[in-house]
Amino acid sequence: MCSSYFYLGASNETLAKIGERLKVDYPNVTFGIYSPPYKPEFSEEDNSKMIEAVNAFQPDVLFVSMTAPKQEKWSHANKDLLVAKIICSIGAVFDFYAGTVECPNKIWQDLGLEWLGRLLKEPKRMAKDIFTMVVYLPNTW
Repeated sequence: MCSSYFYLGASNETLAKIGERLKVDYPNVTFGIYSPPYKPEFSEEDNSKMIEAVNAFQPDVLFVSMTAPKQEKWSHANKDLLVAKIICSIGAVFDFYAGTVECPNKIWQDLGLEWLGRLLKEPKRMAKDIFTMVVYLPNTW
């Protein structure tokens, strides 16, 4: 069973809220957090700091939240350097769990159209992510 989790990504504020909630929801779980700089591309120094933070903690599970496809690319590029049994790129889940972004309505979720609910709610921000996932990512497989 996994007992240690590392949350990489999001703002310090969001990570602090995640930490507060984890202490209540899962008091026996050990967790670590790191907020990388928010920018389109990470420098080698940025990457080193993130890898060092994860490896110092040695989590069973590493959750990465940096927006798509950045989080997937980062996870894939660094997977052999990370001391983590499982790496999960989970996007907006950090914000949903922290309560900083509201989850799409249950109707959208039940229909399997959560992305559409998010697009209607945040069209400028979500359009690029959805375009990337529909057009770019399938061409990388």
